Order: sequence, then structure tokens, then C-alpha cells
Amino acid sequence: MGFNNMSDAEFVAAFENCALDAAAFHHIDHLRLARIYVNKMGGEVAARQLLSGIRKFATNAGVPNKFHHTATIAWLKLVAAACSKENTELSFTDWIQENLELQNTQLLSHLYSKERFESDEARTTWMEPDLSPF
Repeated sequence: MGFNNMSDAEFVAAFENCALDAAAFHHIDHLRLARIYVNKMGGEVAARQLLSGIRKFATNAGVPNKFHHTATIAWLKLVAAACSKENTELSFTDWIQENLELQNTQLLSHLYSKERFESDEARTTWMEPDLSPF
């Protein structure tokens, strides 16, 4: 399905109201949301908003165990780094084409060992990477 037909404002409102189809909310949608938040709020506020929003969204969808604190912040950091070098006027489609590496859902495996990333601690709190820094 995808949410490309929604404006950023519609997309954020639908996400925050848990009105998006959770089964259709994929990695690319997380990236879009993180980019919107970073550009609108800055990294620190975006992190708080994203953590609470994704936790609420997962809980509302009946899959609270899918929420992963470290993954949420790590992806936000990667998105924020990409945003810091961008023209904020770019559409998300153009921006993601300039940052194709972010589409690699295995990108965090270059930063985190499997044991660290899959730990209960990483699921519930922020953990620094143990393989390579950001």
C-alpha cells in the first residue's frame, strides 16, 4: 500500500493517532517519519517524540515487543546525520535516493554485535554501538 499519497503532515498525524495500517508501516516509513521529526524538531526532541510514538504505535497494533529503544535511536542518529548534509527542500523520494544506504535494514549490524543488539537492555534503553561508532 504505502503512504506516498499522504503529505508529511497527514502522514505524521495518522501515525501519531495510530491511524496507519501497522502491517503496511515498513522501514522506509520509519525513515520518513524520523526525517520529518528531525527537520521539524531537531535531534533531541525528535528522539523523544519518535520513542514515545513508535512505542505507542506498536502497543496499539498489538505488538509491543516489536519496539526496540536502541534501534529507534540508532536509526534516528543515522537519519539526522544524513539530514545535516541535505537540502531540506528535497522531497523524501529524492532524499532517500541520495541516502540509499539507509534503506539497508541490516545497516545496524555493522555497528552492533548480534548479542548486544538483541539484548533485553538494548530493547528497553539506549546502548552505544560495540563494533563501530556512528
